[in-house]
Amino acid sequence: MWANYIVQPEEDGRMGVVGAGAHGGLAGLAGVKGGGRATRRTPRMSDSQEGKIKLAFFVAIVGVTLTVLGVGTEFWVELATPKTWSNNQTCQTAHYGLWKGCTRTLWVDDIDPERESCGPADLPGESNCTYFKFFTNGHNAVIFNKTTHKNLNIAAAILAMIALSMMVMGAICITMSLSKGVPFFLKPASFCFILSGLLVLLSILVFHQSVLALLSSDHSIPLHHELSWSVTCVGFAGAILIIGGILFLILSLPYSSWEKCLPQCNSSTT
Repeated sequence: MWANYIVQPEEDGRMGVVGAGAHGGLAGLAGVKGGGRATRRTPRMSDSQEGKIKLAFFVAIVGVTLTVLGVGTEFWVELATPKTWSNNQTCQTAHYGLWKGCTRTLWVDDIDPERESCGPADLPGESNCTYFKFFTNGHNAVIFNKTTHKNLNIAAAILAMIALSMMVMGAICITMSLSKGVPFFLKPASFCFILSGLLVLLSILVFHQSVLALLSSDHSIPLHHELSWSVTCVGFAGAILIIGGILFLILSLPYSSWEKCLPQCNSSTT
């Protein structure tokens, strides 16, 4: 009985049993097909493709850095009274961001003579900064007799934090893709970075609406307002993150196309 079967090594190094008769031939053919399915592997990225992914990752890291810089600073908007409003040698200006606001007292002599309002806020002067309390006890802040709209401020901060979380998830996906050498995580990373860029830009829009709501709450003191450099950082960060996500999406496409074309390419070459 045992003489009718021959033990033969397969291509992948495992041992297969092949029958000597007709039934054995069918069993051997099934074993070869099974072995072929077992030896199929996920394509790995080349060195040039890995370099392109690292370059796109550097672009995304620049966007993440600008986002952290903008979200962590309080120069999203500057509010300034007319420099002759108090009729003395000083005037007041204020600037705030997502988390805290600052009021500054500046010397009128330090201000550009052609400028009608007090500022800019980076001039030397006395400063008083406080964190907003609508994150703790829910109280609105009062700036120059004007009251903030806490719901809009909280919404802008939440959108920024969700965007930062998506950036972290995208960075983890790219790190895993580079460490494993497989392109599977490029599409999830692309989704994370594109979504984070959109959320960052949406956070700017919501914050701007909160500024308009603040200005409309009281008209006793005329104020000049302008978005400051923190918003510029966040705006550039949103655009860069979207570009980085699109780059990851483009880099992920050749792998799926190559995997689908691989059987046809092999048959054409043979």
